[in-house]
Order: sequence, then C-alpha cells, then structure tokens
Amino acid sequence: MNVEVDEDACVGAGQCVLAAPLVFDQREDDGIVELLTAEVPPSEQGRVTEAVNRCPAAAIRAGT
Repeated sequence: MNVEVDEDACVGAGQCVLAAPLVFDQREDDGIVELLTAEVPPSEQGRVTEAVNRCPAAAIRAGT
C-alpha cells in the first residue's frame, strides 16, 4: 500500500496519528501531518485505511 498526503489540505486534526501512529506524525510548529513512510507494511494497512476515513480534510490518499 502506498500513501500520499496533501499538506496544503491538512487541517491538523490529528486523526491520522491516532489511527496509525507508525505511519503518520504531526509537525511541532503547526500540527500539519508528516508521513513517516510512503510504503505501508501489511500490518498497518487497516490502520491507514482508518486514517483515510477519519481525516476531516480528505488530505490522505492510499492505494496499492
């Protein structure tokens, strides 16, 4: 699974970090999402899908 984030669309809600903390983090200064890895391991794919669904700004895209 590949993941992309649109930092310009991110509103810093942090739902992605709560859902998948091994894949997402937030910048200290403004809370915008940071992608820790673009290649998601199989064990985290369900969590990334949850993060995509929970993002209020639709700033995360995931695909195969």
